[in-house]
Amino acid sequence: MIGASDLRFFPSADGDLAYLDTGSGDPVVLIHSGFVDHRVWQDQIPALAAHHRVIAPDVRGHGLSANATAPFRWADDLAGLLRHLDAGPAVLVGLSMGGVIATDTVLEHPGLVRAVVTCGAATGDFRSTDPWHQEVQAETARALAAGDVEGWLTAFLRVVPGPHRTADDIDPGILGRLREMALHTISKHTPGERNRLVPVTGSFERAPKIEVPLLAVNGALEPDDVLAAAERLAGAVPGGRTVTVDGTGHYPNMERPELFNRILLDFLRAL
Repeated sequence: MIGASDLRFFPSADGDLAYLDTGSGDPVVLIHSGFVDHRVWQDQIPALAAHHRVIAPDVRGHGLSANATAPFRWADDLAGLLRHLDAGPAVLVGLSMGGVIATDTVLEHPGLVRAVVTCGAATGDFRSTDPWHQEVQAETARALAAGDVEGWLTAFLRVVPGPHRTADDIDPGILGRLREMALHTISKHTPGERNRLVPVTGSFERAPKIEVPLLAVNGALEPDDVLAAAERLAGAVPGGRTVTVDGTGHYPNMERPELFNRILLDFLRAL
């Protein structure tokens, strides 16, 4: 089991950023989803590290990485880490928010990226139009504004089964892992805290300029607009394609890790 003692720290210009660096070979960077940390990839790290150098950061404001005290972009943080580690060009694998960071990074720092895998994500321009998704987003926002951590966690975990299932359909171990990581990250922040993230703009419009292979992996039980956005992204990128993982929602890497790992390794072998 990977623990905090395995992490290293990159001294960025605005605090230390935590990351795991294990294995050897061509570098693969695993970028986690929002409100969790690198441990969301615990079922992928050993499988990938048998063949590759695996770098799994805690994104700024998450896990054991510093919060922002000045304006920042996650893509620039990642680029700084890759340059610090002399680890580019790397394959970027991003889940949800991490997928947005991956596409932002290939657009802003193309020389550092060899290929991109997104999961449950498109680009930062995507805004959900699905009523269920919008309801969950409104619920999380209300709970955060009220400082209701338990209410926020309940809403956050609704995304795991998605609109077509309930929590009873999900392995309790998966929900427990996500809950523990999310509680740790949310405890780093305060209600009303200033959001210093500077978004990357025009990302979908620039997608046709992505010159490296892109694979969009998505759970078949995601909201329809998420799946459509991923298809649209893959269709816009000259080297883009999609794979759908049946019977899974927003976290196919956790629900069907062996299949997810096989998809990743097949993609990496083909590069």
